[in-house]
Amino acid sequence: MAGHIQRTSRQGHGIKLSYYDFGATPFFACQMDQRFSYCLHVPEGYSETDAKIYNLAVIVHGTGRTATWYRDRFADFADNNDCIILAPLFPVGIIEPGELSNYKRIDFHGIRYDHILLSMVDEVCAKYRVRDDGFLMYGYSGGGQFCQRFFMLHPQRLRAVSIGAPGVVTLLNADYDWWVGVRDIEQRFGHRINLEAMRRVEVQTVIGSEDTQTWEITIPRDSKLWMDGAELQGENRLDRIEALAGSFEAGGIRVRRNVVSGIAHSPFDMAGPAEEFFTTVISKTK
Repeated sequence: MAGHIQRTSRQGHGIKLSYYDFGATPFFACQMDQRFSYCLHVPEGYSETDAKIYNLAVIVHGTGRTATWYRDRFADFADNNDCIILAPLFPVGIIEPGELSNYKRIDFHGIRYDHILLSMVDEVCAKYRVRDDGFLMYGYSGGGQFCQRFFMLHPQRLRAVSIGAPGVVTLLNADYDWWVGVRDIEQRFGHRINLEAMRRVEVQTVIGSEDTQTWEITIPRDSKLWMDGAELQGENRLDRIEALAGSFEAGGIRVRRNVVSGIAHSPFDMAGPAEEFFTTVISKTK
């Protein structure tokens, strides 16, 4: 069938792992909360009988929930870098029918999407041999929103984070509450910003040079999402990713800025720079 992704060339089950635990896997329900699920790409060469330790990359979808597209797009990178890909699925309409942005700000009606993602990671680490010094994380657009906030909350779990063109950003600004800033982060999430840990994570921002449309990301003052200080992030995604990178750098966090010439808001064109960034990170830590 044209466009069909071959799931795996293996024949039969493994020793403890199923046939469906290799290659492009089905979606597995998260055992912490079965409303949420994830799929994997496990390299063809993964063996249950050797000692090779694999990298783990978490690829977070945007508003369109194209989890399988991201999983399959990063498959060659995974095979070439001994890396397992984890692509979570956070469905539209959790609690509020039709609500599109539930996962992006981490806490939604008491659902902690960061904890759900970490539960998925723990499930994968229990099943496969995965490095214990942190995972890689990439997200674009809505996924970029999740990744930048996850990074602020759990830098000790990350080796690297690539943040692609988030429509709304949270700045490392202690003068404003979440989501604009981080003043109330301890009361809201139970722990403080750990700048030392954030400085140890490799950070990339990536965006197209023509990503100037504002129709999807403008927050009206009468919106329930509006907060004082929202205007500090800038008007469009280029302004906002620059404000985010600048706030990181003001905290002593090094940022690799990638602006891709001639590209507007296009998730399919940003995966390449993220792969290049992750390849560099992996090569440093082999």
